Amino acid sequence: MTLKIKQRKFILLAYALVVTVFCLGFPPTADAKYASYVIDFETGDVLHAVNENTRNYPASLTKLMTLYLVFEQLEKKKWSLQTPLTISHRAARQPASKLGLKPGRTIPVKQAILALITKSANDVATVIAENISGSERDFALHMTAKARAIGMHKTTFRNASGLPHRGQLSTARDMSILAQKLLLEYPRYYTFFSTKYFSYKGRNFKNHNKLLKTYTGADGIKTGYIRASGYNLIVSATRNGQRVIGVIFGGKTARQRNTLMTRLLNKSFSKMTVGTHYTADVKPTLKKMRGHARKTSHVSYWGIQVGAFARQKQAVNAARQALKSVPQLLHNGEIKISPLKKKNGRKLYRARIIGIEKHSAFRACKLIKDCMELRITANEELASR
Repeated sequence: MTLKIKQRKFILLAYALVVTVFCLGFPPTADAKYASYVIDFETGDVLHAVNENTRNYPASLTKLMTLYLVFEQLEKKKWSLQTPLTISHRAARQPASKLGLKPGRTIPVKQAILALITKSANDVATVIAENISGSERDFALHMTAKARAIGMHKTTFRNASGLPHRGQLSTARDMSILAQKLLLEYPRYYTFFSTKYFSYKGRNFKNHNKLLKTYTGADGIKTGYIRASGYNLIVSATRNGQRVIGVIFGGKTARQRNTLMTRLLNKSFSKMTVGTHYTADVKPTLKKMRGHARKTSHVSYWGIQVGAFARQKQAVNAARQALKSVPQLLHNGEIKISPLKKKNGRKLYRARIIGIEKHSAFRACKLIKDCMELRITANEELASR
């Protein structure tokens, strides 16, 4: 009789535990729904789409919205990169992946940004949430409201980290919108996503996004994983001055997800038609490029891109405005207007300023809205002339 009572108590305890976990919002183990989506960053043209509107668990892709709101704080001058963020007991208790923060201490905003991007630290996500909104619950409401405002209509956030919650859902298409917004609205902070290593209090952390090392042109942005989601990934990459954004939900393993993303990006770039370049009415400045190109085909030069437009005049005006806004950085540059014929028949004119130094390109794009720095191989540029 005693044995039966003990067994009954054990069964009741186990049942109570299951109910508690479910009520806390943690989803049961489930097969993640596969989805993938690739777009042309400049035009928004869809280059690949499978289940792009299927709602899935975003896992740590959630942290992109957390970072979006951090960048908003910085842009509004409410925070600086040195602002200390207070660490609560609740934040310190968050499960791994984490930095192991100590309650009562602080972490600077810049360190918090890098911890989210590289280590994907859940304790840091909660710190940010509490310092912006007072509580993580209120921050999640803020995240969801912002998602709706920028067009992520099928996304709901319940926490700042992406830890399991049955109500926290998004889609591949929605996440591509978020990635686009980060690039367009906060280009000066987007460069953080290319960080491969991060050090904190004597410990070194590697970025989980392996494509930063393995895929030429990849410069961000985030991985994500929980059991219910599978292996998620968003990557942005550039080739020949053209940028794509790729999203995968529900990869079976990290390696399989990365291999698949590589394949999707390659196919997408192959679909993008590069038009014939011609020079606007600005004097050439690439004589040095010709000389170096005869010596080596690996010499690279830099430029910036300030958009793609429906009319040639718009492209020229945008390039001239960029030159006018930061002449000290772009005075040696040459305007290049490139007609692009897209797969759907649309014709666009891409505006660039080329022939400048790398540091000038990056500094200029910190000051010019909707600007993208790019590397140009000498022979590649000369072949288009």
